[in-house]
Amino acid sequence: MILHKGETLFLQGETGPLYHLRSGLLKIVRVHQDGSQILVNLIIPNEIIPHHSLISPNPYYGTAIALITCEVDVLPAATWYEELEDNPERYRAIALLLQDKLRMMQQRIDQVTEVTPAEKLRKLQAWFQAFISPATLTDVLTQDEIGQFLGLRRETINRLLRSQAGSK
Repeated sequence: MILHKGETLFLQGETGPLYHLRSGLLKIVRVHQDGSQILVNLIIPNEIIPHHSLISPNPYYGTAIALITCEVDVLPAATWYEELEDNPERYRAIALLLQDKLRMMQQRIDQVTEVTPAEKLRKLQAWFQAFISPATLTDVLTQDEIGQFLGLRRETINRLLRSQAGSK
């Protein structure tokens, strides 16, 4: 299946299949009762999501939205879980997938724990370039989302981006 920028793959609270992201980039947003949204995760190519449902089913934790054009394989839940039961060696493959995700999260923690806001932003921009070049970070995320992801205020992100533009 092809998803275009801004299209939704699944909604928070629903249940359904798992998905393999072949190409593109997805964001996972958590919607609160007041309607506000917070960016909680980014999904890169070759990930199978939702991560928390790789071994047993659970409702979707957030809403998945395409940041750029994505190619996605639908993995029917019943088939996925039956294959796990029939082939216990697949649990090792899932453990390796989750290990890779944890390592990526450690890299993101390194980005967020940088001392200066400017360095946090620079590292996030560099990480994104591997997936979205020639587009830029601000082509796919709002300043609010960048701030949420880095633990910074939108105003700080705006100031840093203006400073970068001025120094070029």
